Amino acid sequence: MTGVVLNNVVKRFGDVQVIHGVDLEIEDGEFCVFVGPSGCGKSTLLRMVAGLEETTEGSIQIGDRDVTNMDPSERGVAMVFQTYALYPHMTVAQNMGFGLKMTGHPKAVIDEKVGAASKILKLGPYLDRTPKALSGGQRQRVAIGRAIVRGPEVFLFDEPLSNLDAELRVEMRVEIARLHHEIGATMIYVTHDQTEAMTLANKIVVLRDGKIEQVGKPMNLYRDPDNKFVAGFIGSPAMNFLDGSVANGQVTVPGLAQDLAMDVNLPANGRKVCVGVRPEHVDLDPNGDTHKVELTEALGGVSFAYLVAPTGERMIVEERGDYRTEKGSTVSLSFPLDKTYLFDDETEMRIR
Repeated sequence: MTGVVLNNVVKRFGDVQVIHGVDLEIEDGEFCVFVGPSGCGKSTLLRMVAGLEETTEGSIQIGDRDVTNMDPSERGVAMVFQTYALYPHMTVAQNMGFGLKMTGHPKAVIDEKVGAASKILKLGPYLDRTPKALSGGQRQRVAIGRAIVRGPEVFLFDEPLSNLDAELRVEMRVEIARLHHEIGATMIYVTHDQTEAMTLANKIVVLRDGKIEQVGKPMNLYRDPDNKFVAGFIGSPAMNFLDGSVANGQVTVPGLAQDLAMDVNLPANGRKVCVGVRPEHVDLDPNGDTHKVELTEALGGVSFAYLVAPTGERMIVEERGDYRTEKGSTVSLSFPLDKTYLFDDETEMRIR
């Protein structure tokens, strides 16, 4: 069993602390994604697992071994970087087998492992090519193949799709998901793209400012966020947020032009709150007059209407079907209260 456990992990660069007491358990065979905005500490945390950054405090365990002070080569991990980091003068086969060659493995063993990895990644026809003769997606597959050949206990991916165009990113997401299904190894994947996180992960770790905001299965985070940050980060387009206040057992929301009788433990009257509703949960009435349509993006089977509320607050609403609102028109909104979220304005924590 090769899981990964972080115990009260802290990272400082001089006097600046960037990782703040992270506790996390990743089970054997899980695909765990670290997600968050730039500067949240996700890559630093991954590099600490890899041994490329020292751990200031706390401990890191891989399987039944404490690897906190071990060299990267002793940890049983293999890392795939954002940049492919391939040797330009070597062929695909040589790039994939280079690590084993440097550790003295026999040529027959190297050839066998390279052949097996190339079969998994469909790289067989390209083994004699150099990187310059490959597409971006093929180069990234070679980098992944190099990791597979090493036979690691844990695979680490540091934003591996960031340099690819949109079509290739989709293709490589499928490849990586298939790879995890085939080999069943523990994988930790870093990205700022919540779409990658939602489509790849068994477990998502949402990070902000070096701290874990929430851990859970993708759809659990989507349906049941603990705070405003997670609610706004998971989901595309992002959740709409509108200012409100508690009055007489209801939530007054000027931006929705209505009061909401929400089935939650409301704070005291006068307390400022934030109401969240996802774009796909809102229905538009084209005969209404509360919200002005500022712009409509038609994307084929789905469109997004950008609305301006009476308060000047902006919202995005997803539209499906044949009808599309038009720029300059006015609409009214309806939405199910059981899919509406309430957050404390001061703490940003979910009110349940």
